[in-house]
Amino acid sequence: MKRRALAIVAAVVLTTSLAAQQRAPGNDTITQADLRADLFFLAGDAMRGRLTDTNENRATADYIRARFERAGLKPAAGNSYFHNYNLMSATLGEGNSVSVVTNVVGGTTTGTREYRSGQEFYPQRFSASGAATARVVFAGFGIVAPKWNHDDYKDGVRGAIVMVLDHEPGERDPKSAFEGVVTAEPAAPWRKALAAQEKGAVGILYVSDVHNHPDAANFEQAARNFWPATAFDMAQASPEQRRGAPARIPNYTLATWTDRIRIPAVQISPALAATLMPSSGPTLDEMAKRAEAAGGITPIALGREVTIRTAVDRHIVPDRNVLGMIEGSDPKLKDEWVLVTAHFDHDGVNGTQILNGADDNGSGTVALLEIADAYAAAAQQGQRPKRSVLFCAWNSEERGLLGAWAFTEFPTAPLANIAGVLNMDMIGRNEEVQVGGGNRFNGFEVQTAESNANAVNMMGFARAPELAVIVDAANAGIGIEIKKRYDNNTSNLVRRSDQWPFLQRGVPALGFMTGLHPDYHTQYDRPEKINYVKMEKIARLIHQASWNLANAAARPKPLTNLQ
Repeated sequence: MKRRALAIVAAVVLTTSLAAQQRAPGNDTITQADLRADLFFLAGDAMRGRLTDTNENRATADYIRARFERAGLKPAAGNSYFHNYNLMSATLGEGNSVSVVTNVVGGTTTGTREYRSGQEFYPQRFSASGAATARVVFAGFGIVAPKWNHDDYKDGVRGAIVMVLDHEPGERDPKSAFEGVVTAEPAAPWRKALAAQEKGAVGILYVSDVHNHPDAANFEQAARNFWPATAFDMAQASPEQRRGAPARIPNYTLATWTDRIRIPAVQISPALAATLMPSSGPTLDEMAKRAEAAGGITPIALGREVTIRTAVDRHIVPDRNVLGMIEGSDPKLKDEWVLVTAHFDHDGVNGTQILNGADDNGSGTVALLEIADAYAAAAQQGQRPKRSVLFCAWNSEERGLLGAWAFTEFPTAPLANIAGVLNMDMIGRNEEVQVGGGNRFNGFEVQTAESNANAVNMMGFARAPELAVIVDAANAGIGIEIKKRYDNNTSNLVRRSDQWPFLQRGVPALGFMTGLHPDYHTQYDRPEKINYVKMEKIARLIHQASWNLANAAARPKPLTNLQ
């Protein structure tokens, strides 16, 4: 009770202090007219949805760079406005196989069963190409998370092939020891592979957590969906698959992540996994239930010997963010950074339909440009904040927050020096969830657009509460309704935009989104449908909050360090 009271007092003092600070210079230069003009260009048909690795995406990055340069922002990545990194896409090679020893007599293998790729298993895209033969050890969910005192490798698995469950313990429990009902980062499949590798495993098998997802699934269809460019079974393949046509949008990951993985990684069907269980031991379902144990389980040797062969061809795709900066005026504080961010990519063209992405995320991008212009104009008049401000236009957010993740891997300044991140993603519409809206709206209450006409959602408030206080104080002169409701929600909204990588690295970060609506990720997300009155308010709010943060005497702290 005492700690809570102190926190409330601190929040009141901080709010009072911030409210007394000056209005951010140039705040009123951020106007509906300028936002509208920029958005009709960036989300116009000529930009063809700004899809990763397209000429239109590259043209968008060039335009943002030109705007930063014209405003007088400094390059933040050496002498360049571009922050370069590599993505990786994958295609399925030949020779993928899984075989299980079925009989041993006198120490000699007398029987094996071969499984065919696409029927009972398929390689993960991040898998290394190679082979491994070893006995199988069940390692629960395969998660190592010191922050939550969870380790599924309490005993060594060196030299073994581990079998792990998909997802995480307590995935539907709002009070889960991990992130509540939000998917925890250590549950990402590639991170499980890295954890197994670091514990000495020579290969990893993934299987559905059948106790949480007991419904029968068509594994062969899932395999074809996972590797859409390859027809595993020509007799059952669609005409497009028979032609070997790739997916409209390739799956990407960061090359620096896959470069770390050196072991074969394979998804197997529950039927195959069941054959690996000891004949007199517990079933897969029973073993899966044991894996829910608090703190993790001790790995269990299953006794079966398995051989995995994987062939995954990795393809490097260059990608880039756009960064510009205003240097701080304080000799000491200028080495600390405030990040104002938004992603500029979207989903391209589907047939004849252009997915313009006006709200997602042309809206955040043009707000970023206008806020940068306001800072630059103030700097030319001798008004610079004490801390440096970095304007970050992220790429490839739609492909998995990859631009922001790349920055956390290769930051232009130490992450420990970042005072806070304010991220804008979809700030131009009114949240609207209709009855029967479909799976896209799982986890959201039915609500009208009118009920959200002056509202914006703040995401990350529970993870960066002191930064949230700064934003609330900045809102005093703006008057938009800030809704705090999606930090522990099955929609996973808090982890679906670029604030998430920073929160995972212990950096205070907030995301701002006016919410989902029926036009989300459709051809109807166009600039003429934007609520420019509200968008102006939100852009001015982020400008004011970033200015306050850049001049605050003390930096906000995250609630916890999630590294």
